[in-house]
Amino acid sequence: MAHPKRKTSKTRRDKRRTHVKASSPQLSVDKVSGEPHLYHRAHWHEGKLYYKGKVLIDQTENAEG
Repeated sequence: MAHPKRKTSKTRRDKRRTHVKASSPQLSVDKVSGEPHLYHRAHWHEGKLYYKGKVLIDQTENAEG
């Protein structure tokens, strides 16, 4: 099995990894509310929690009563 002759320094290791960069998250627009949100994530809009165009939790009903 091959083994390195010398320890790779942290600087050299990090230089090799620089091509892996963080990209901006891909956003989707909700069909009902029109709000941009992350894919496969629920999001809040005007006191309601939406997921796939459906309301999961409605906080506006709890605030009134």
